[in-house]
Amino acid sequence: MLIYPHIDPVALRIGPLAVHWYGLMYLLGFLGFWWFGSRRAAKPFINWPKERVSDLLFYGVVGVIVGGRVGYTLFYNLPVFLADPLSIFKIWEGGMSFHGGLIGVLVAFYWFGRNYQQSFFQVADFAAPMVPLGLFTGRIGNFINGELWGAPTTLPWGMVFPHAGLEPRHPSMLYEAGLEGLALFLILWFFAAKPRPRMAVSGLFLIGYGVFRTLVETVRLPDTQIGYLLGTEWLTMGMVLSAPMWLGGIALMVLAYRGPAAPAPTARAVKKTRPKGR
Repeated sequence: MLIYPHIDPVALRIGPLAVHWYGLMYLLGFLGFWWFGSRRAAKPFINWPKERVSDLLFYGVVGVIVGGRVGYTLFYNLPVFLADPLSIFKIWEGGMSFHGGLIGVLVAFYWFGRNYQQSFFQVADFAAPMVPLGLFTGRIGNFINGELWGAPTTLPWGMVFPHAGLEPRHPSMLYEAGLEGLALFLILWFFAAKPRPRMAVSGLFLIGYGVFRTLVETVRLPDTQIGYLLGTEWLTMGMVLSAPMWLGGIALMVLAYRGPAAPAPTARAVKKTRPKGR
């Protein structure tokens, strides 16, 4: 049995200003996206201008924050929102949804592609290998906050969390950091190291995340305001929202490898046009 190492969620205090570890983890994930994205852009078969990585990151950050907050409100906290619509702006009280953030990022990818004359899957296939970096740092932020713990367990690495009773529990946020974050990043990074058919990298991301998240949901406790959707300990909202991901990922992989092979874009095909606006 392990005891949760009590960590102050505030990393730095400057007068009335408090800088939280959770926010710093998001920042670290965004920096990781930029660093690895710049190296991915340098690959000869990618033909993605390195200076465009920063612009894509800007679009992605907006999509993550807006989509994550709206998704959490609609998927997990709808009664509170209906009672107090302004609660959607209270980000400091916590509450971000990956699935909502994903929808926000997909909209951001579409808008980015429209402004830069690139197809949606050109953008998504380029960005997909770096997305798990943010998932990894975000789940580490959850661990620092001591939140999103799992069900009770007798396994030797079960952990006693504050505000969760005296029973050792699955450190499910660390499972997610390892699977949806580190493992998925390595899988995608090496898979995308060679030219792949259009949609293949995006499809593999959806399959990987959907499967890993579903596995962790079997030991992660659902949000108390929702609970289990079927039975006492079976179906969770996370499983429901992940099912379209791995199903859609399979469909994309089938389309990618059954359809005609799309030629890799040439340097001329990627025009360095100025965006229409942010």
